[in-house]
Amino acid sequence: MSKPIGRRRIFLSSPHMSGKESLYISEAFATNMIAPLGPNVDAFERQVADYAGAADAAAVSSGTAAIHLSLRLLDVREGDRVFCSSLTFVASANPILYEGAEPVFIDSEPETWNMSPIALERALEDARRSNRLPKAVIVVHLFGQSAKMEELLELCDAYGVPLIEDAAESLGSSYKGKASGSLGRFGVYSFNGNKIITTSGGGMLVANDTEALKRARFLATQARDPAPHYQHSRMGFNYRMSNVLAGIGRAQMEVLEDRVSARRAVFERYRAELGRLPGFEFMPELEGTRSNRWLTALTLGEEAVVSPSSLIYALAEEDIEARPVWKPLHLQPLFYGARYYPHGEESVSERLFRTGLCLPSGSNMTPEDQQRVVECVTRCLPAERMTKGA
Repeated sequence: MSKPIGRRRIFLSSPHMSGKESLYISEAFATNMIAPLGPNVDAFERQVADYAGAADAAAVSSGTAAIHLSLRLLDVREGDRVFCSSLTFVASANPILYEGAEPVFIDSEPETWNMSPIALERALEDARRSNRLPKAVIVVHLFGQSAKMEELLELCDAYGVPLIEDAAESLGSSYKGKASGSLGRFGVYSFNGNKIITTSGGGMLVANDTEALKRARFLATQARDPAPHYQHSRMGFNYRMSNVLAGIGRAQMEVLEDRVSARRAVFERYRAELGRLPGFEFMPELEGTRSNRWLTALTLGEEAVVSPSSLIYALAEEDIEARPVWKPLHLQPLFYGARYYPHGEESVSERLFRTGLCLPSGSNMTPEDQQRVVECVTRCLPAERMTKGA
C-alpha cells in the first residue's frame, strides 16, 4: 500500500509550544545565564511546587534522574529490594539497577491499569515473613491515570515502607482533589519532548521534606562541598537542569491546564467515535480522580476482529503514529528472573500488553487530524462489525 502524498504526519504526542517560551529563553541569553541554575530554574521550581501543593521542588535533567535521586535519599543500596509497577517504561526501574538493588515487580489491576493493592499486599507480606522488606515502592501513574493511592499508601504505611510516585506521565492529573505526585514521600515529573508539557528534556523531584530536597540539589550538582575550592566528600551526579530549559518550562507551566483540557477533549472525541465499536474498550478513569489523558489508551477484545499490531501497522501506512501499551518490565530481557506478583490468576499487565494500544493524543491535534485517525481505524473493520452487539 502506498502512503498518501502531501499529508502531514500525525505524531503520537508532539511538543506544543505556547509562544512565550522565547521570552524566558531570550532573558537567559540577555543575562548570559545559560548554564545550570539561574532565575528561570528558581521560578520553574516554585511554579511546579505550588501547582503540586508541595513544599519544594528540584529541577533536574530528567525524570529518570529524579527517581534515582529519590532512591539515594532513601538510602537504597546494593542488595536492597525496591518494589515497582511492572506496566511502565523502563526508566521507572533502571535507577534501581543503578544502585545495585533488586527490583521486584507488581502487577496492575483493571480499574486503573496501575499497581494492584492486592498484589502489593501479598508481596509486602512475603517480604515481612522473609525479613526483607523493600527500601521503597515506586508506583507509576500510567498514561496520566492515578493509581489507587489511598489503598497503596495505607499498605506502605502499615509496613513502614516509603512510597515514590512516578508521575512522569501524570502532571496535571489529580487524586481526590490532590495533585498527582504530591501524595508519596517523593513525586517525580518528566518534561521529555512527548510529555503533556516539555522542556525538551528534563524532570522535577517534589516533596514536602525541604531538607531532603536540599540534599537532592547537593547530589545533583556533583556533591560539591561548601568550600572555596573544589572539594568532594561523596559521589554526586551532573543532574541539574539548565537555566535555558527551565525558561521553556516556565512558559509551559502557564498553559498546563489548557493542555490537560485539550488532551481530555481528544480522548472524549475518540471515545465518542470509536467507543461504539465492538471490542473497543477505553482506559477507565477511577471515580474521584482526574486523568490528564496524556495518551488515549484502549484495548481491543476478541469482538474487535482486529489486533493492536495490525491496527498500528495500518495507521503507520497512513503516516499516523500509534504505539502498543508498555511491555511489562517483568517480561523484559533486562529483568529476566526478577520476582513478579500478579494481581490474581491472570496477569493484568500481560493482558493489557497483548490487547492495548495508544492513539495519537497531542494537545495540538486538530479535529481533522483525529478524523483521519478515526477513519483509518474504521477502515480496518468489516462493515458488519461497526456497532457493538453486531
